[in-house]
Amino acid sequence: MATDGTKAMPFQAVQREQKLDEESILRLLAAGRSATVDWLPGRASVGDIAETLASMANGRGGILLLGVTPRADRPVGVDDTENAVNRVLEAALSITPPLIIPLPQLVHVKGSTMIAVVIPRGMPHVYALDGRYLTRDGARNVPLLPHRLRRLLLERGDVSFESEPARSVRREDLDWEQVEAYAASLSGMGGISAEQVLVKRGCAVYRDGELIPTNAGVLLFGKDPQQFIRGSDITAARFAGKEMGDVFTRQDLTGTLPQQIRRAETFLVDNLRRGVQLGAEMARSEQFEYPLKAVRELVVNAVAHRDYSIQGDGIRLYLFSDRLEITSPGNLPGPVTVDNIVEERFSRNSAIVQVLSDMGFIERLGYGVDRVLSLMREADLPEPRFVETAGGFRVTLYNRQTETSEAAEPELFGGVFRGEPVNRRQEYALDFLINRKHARITNKDLQELCPDVHPETIRRDFADLVSRGILVKMGEKRGSYYVLKRK
Repeated sequence: MATDGTKAMPFQAVQREQKLDEESILRLLAAGRSATVDWLPGRASVGDIAETLASMANGRGGILLLGVTPRADRPVGVDDTENAVNRVLEAALSITPPLIIPLPQLVHVKGSTMIAVVIPRGMPHVYALDGRYLTRDGARNVPLLPHRLRRLLLERGDVSFESEPARSVRREDLDWEQVEAYAASLSGMGGISAEQVLVKRGCAVYRDGELIPTNAGVLLFGKDPQQFIRGSDITAARFAGKEMGDVFTRQDLTGTLPQQIRRAETFLVDNLRRGVQLGAEMARSEQFEYPLKAVRELVVNAVAHRDYSIQGDGIRLYLFSDRLEITSPGNLPGPVTVDNIVEERFSRNSAIVQVLSDMGFIERLGYGVDRVLSLMREADLPEPRFVETAGGFRVTLYNRQTETSEAAEPELFGGVFRGEPVNRRQEYALDFLINRKHARITNKDLQELCPDVHPETIRRDFADLVSRGILVKMGEKRGSYYVLKRK
């Protein structure tokens, strides 16, 4: 008998097929019952069918087969296919809310006709049967425990964490300067007060005549959102190699969601590697290792769509030598899956999305997975990799890094060169020599890399590197240049 992990593979493979056939059904039967595959006799009752359909719909989806012997697990088919299909449809309609699934398929297997019912993964609701909420535990239909039921309600959008009144939060815990500025920026609100704007946008509610901020209101306008919603921040880190190690720089990006987005952008500008290219007219242009617009889009999407009811972890933005990873707490919302993420639209946090759109982040939002794909193709980089983890969702971008020895510790990293601290301008100069493999650098080269810096500051930066034995100055006056001093 295959393990649970192996059992799931046939379903995942079969689910991507447009039509089930004899070969795919036999593969499912050979793999055995699992959380995503089960079968019943051809004469199974409406109640038995409905129980499995509801359980799979509340789980990871699945395939239910009708026409299998109860004990021998052998395909024998159904006697009356029309009656069996009607029982499946009746079972789906008996569930609350009614379960809308593809029409059952008739499949001929070893001379008999079987019925296959596909329940897609990521159904949009939480489904009850006679007041009971069920799910799959291995090959069994079991009741949903209260904490798992609440989690599922939040994930599917039947209950919204962002719209709930925030615990222990008062009107005074909001930054009203930010609220007033936001309200003043809106058009078409008819001159209503800032308080009314918050209510209309789902950021506050009235309770016994008192204005109470919602969780969305705290996240968007709170003086200290992390005091009330733990884990509502971004951990940004840059690692030296391809894996997490002892050499890294880290920033904890806190504050309101708009502040976190802006701080994440600053972190990216400071920490993404850059290259300089010569254009058709010999003009120098600086490019990041990933399209900055694509990374911004992913950051805004993570902030807008993560599950804020999960308060044990925040968003993680990790830069490695070969890739960038953004991991968000919570699985993909509603009907969105890794397979349909480009086409499907579903917002877990509609109030947060609306306010971020009002604030001008819409050009970076727009559910822009397709935009990210396009930007990566234009930059001639690999397509992003989307993975749903046990408790979250991760997007990975890959760069053009050439193969190097992972055992060698980088000479230049995070404002440190061979153990010596260097400032940002000096780091650009050393990056120009080491990573971009130029044999020499001039004052003019560094001035072009740092156009807003005074020439005298550039001269002092080079003089400091020379005095510390990092660079060697060659030539005199206008013909002078600098080379890296060998170890």
